[in-house]
Amino acid sequence: MQSPARHFTALERRATFGLASVYGLRMLGLFIILPVFALYAESLPGGRNPTLVGLALGVYGLTQALLQIPFGWLSDRIGRKPVIYLGLVLFAAGSFVAAAAPNVQWVIAGRALQGAGAISAAVMALAADLTREERRTQAMAVIGVSIGAAFALSLIVSAPLSRLIGVPGIFALTGVLALAAMGVVAWLVPTPGQSRFHSDAEARLGLVAAVAREPQLVRLNFGVFALHAVLMALWVAVPFALRRAGLAADHHWQVYLPVLLGSVLLMVPAIVYAERRAKLKQVFICAIVALVVAEATLALAGDSVLGVAAALLAFFAGFNILEASLPSLISKVAPVAAKGTAIGIYSSVQFLGTFAGGAAGGFLYGHYGAYALYGFCAMLLLAWLGVAAGMRQPPAVRTHMYPVPAMDQQKARGLAEQLARLPGVREALVLAAEGVAYIKADADGFDEQRALRLIGEMA
Repeated sequence: MQSPARHFTALERRATFGLASVYGLRMLGLFIILPVFALYAESLPGGRNPTLVGLALGVYGLTQALLQIPFGWLSDRIGRKPVIYLGLVLFAAGSFVAAAAPNVQWVIAGRALQGAGAISAAVMALAADLTREERRTQAMAVIGVSIGAAFALSLIVSAPLSRLIGVPGIFALTGVLALAAMGVVAWLVPTPGQSRFHSDAEARLGLVAAVAREPQLVRLNFGVFALHAVLMALWVAVPFALRRAGLAADHHWQVYLPVLLGSVLLMVPAIVYAERRAKLKQVFICAIVALVVAEATLALAGDSVLGVAAALLAFFAGFNILEASLPSLISKVAPVAAKGTAIGIYSSVQFLGTFAGGAAGGFLYGHYGAYALYGFCAMLLLAWLGVAAGMRQPPAVRTHMYPVPAMDQQKARGLAEQLARLPGVREALVLAAEGVAYIKADADGFDEQRALRLIGEMA
């Protein structure tokens, strides 16, 4: 059997970049109001109530978390594209509701409807349908990069867009972009000849309870909950901190842009060092400490633009490291048969953190002020620090996927046993129904050619 091709085919390229653009546009629509909404809400009835503002910011996370796995299940039943169309229609409807909202309560309803368009699992499943096993990891990585790019872009363009078309105009624009994304799905993204379940990309409902209890995964899920709760809580307070420091709202990007660039410059060498020196846990812990330091700096910054900027630099440097590390750790820790389930739970918990952070941040800021909000964030991060301290050093492993010829269950078990005995292999699973072999192996010492020969001998 030949070594797998190292590049996307033309169809895989269309599928990957088409779906990444759909996913990225949708996430841009969710993120883009974060830096400007709290200030805009002051002009709406009910908008001077920080609790309602926090709910408006974070409520999309609640509906997203509740519906993501069910939408993935539905896509197995009625097809990927119909579910994606449904999700984009819901998202667009929510955007238009928020754009026309006469008060903050209607914005909350619109944001909840936006979140109800929970297409994440369906997009990942469609990507899996349209890519070969050996290229799927790269396809998922491209889609993941689109999320980070959408977040970074939202921080930079939200204030200028708000000045140009207003926050209602931003909501309306995101609705139009969601409808345009339907065209991308229809005309750019190929339709798979056959859709089937993929253990690496989809949640298996029967495994959810067991995977949710796995101790190492619990630590990581608590971490992503805390990370996104703190992120969302900050957007209740930071815009006001910058305004109190004398920076007009339409100039806030002048802080966000250099902060983002600086945080990326700090993140890249940290990630490279962690991977090359097998120091992922140490870098992970340091990143959490950076978040705690950022919260303390925000509390002490007072009316200083430089103080707030320094705090945000520390925060986003730590955030970027953790946001990049957590999915990788999930893949390293999760059993190969339950990787998709572990990622589905992780993603749902992340969105629950978004909701909890917005709701708690708004309540604390409204009733007790900014110091209480920063203190809450710091305590949550310190709790995470304690949980992460007990984490085992992540193994330097990679999960490989290879197509296998048609075979019965007995032959699949036999092949899995042979693969598991190869040097460097930690875990091997062959799923005859999916036509795929999963191998979790050491980053160094795994002989891929021997694995491919064993698979080829089954043809």
